[in-house]
Amino acid sequence: MDSIDREVLERTLEWVRAGHRVSLVTVIQTWGSAPRPPGALLALCDDGRVVGSVSGGCVEDDLIERVRKGGQPDKAGLVTYGVSRDEAARFGLPCGGTLELIQEPVLKTTWVEELLSRTAAHELVARCLDLETGQVSLEHVDRAEEPSFDGRQLRVVFGPRFRLLMIGAGQLSRVLAQMAQAVDFQVYVCDPREEYFSTLELPAVSYLPGMPDDVVLAFEPDANTAIVALTHDPKLDDLALLEALKSAAFYVGALGSRANNAKRRERLAMFELSELQIDRLHGPIGLHIGSRTPAEIAVSILAEIVSVRNGVAPVQKKEDQR
Repeated sequence: MDSIDREVLERTLEWVRAGHRVSLVTVIQTWGSAPRPPGALLALCDDGRVVGSVSGGCVEDDLIERVRKGGQPDKAGLVTYGVSRDEAARFGLPCGGTLELIQEPVLKTTWVEELLSRTAAHELVARCLDLETGQVSLEHVDRAEEPSFDGRQLRVVFGPRFRLLMIGAGQLSRVLAQMAQAVDFQVYVCDPREEYFSTLELPAVSYLPGMPDDVVLAFEPDANTAIVALTHDPKLDDLALLEALKSAAFYVGALGSRANNAKRRERLAMFELSELQIDRLHGPIGLHIGSRTPAEIAVSILAEIVSVRNGVAPVQKKEDQR
């Protein structure tokens, strides 16, 4: 689950516990150039406060006005915007777009608490809403799936946030950490070298002491994890890669020239990693954008990680790179 969805659910709990009536609004289908995708969430408090987004702003304004005039709904129901071109323009839906939503009152918060707890424990969870009864159920799923609505049941999968584990606490790590947070990664840093570790002071970054191989094992990388080796020290980078390449991490990369990465692959093969596992390594790391400064290199690395996360082949590479 990204940080916006988590904030929506956390604020929902906060408002309900404070005695407010709250409804959740979920995008279920779009036509044309609607600005938010299916599954996008918004929480609407009875005093007009909102968190999250289902459009560019005009739809939110109308939902707030509805609540102020008529109060929160008593049961879940469909809300549609943009049926006509004029209405689409009024609500900021370009090209005659249409937006179909489900608005549901939050009458019980048990499922909200459980969903937040289970996703925080890195579980992938499907939330199912029965539109007729208003009942919400949660179930474990093994893989992500697109939101779906069959006319009665809404099903949306929530997962843990994406994590980035950086091996090395140098200047590049500092810039990359800040950029990665901006695209919703939880960032972690491992570096057993005290002289590096002690000077990297960044808010909301977790520091993991220990040797890189032990840290990667304890981290339990999943399909929402990216791992990058940035120390330029084979004794540290290779330790991390030996475990990272055997894990479920969706991205594993290492800093270094083509020559250094060729040598690294030879070393990894000596430790009984399979050819398939070694081929998972992105090295030299990052897209080819002519980067030279730490900030430019960080842009290159993060662009490649995001492209892999989004299922887009990272084609902007130098020859013989992965």
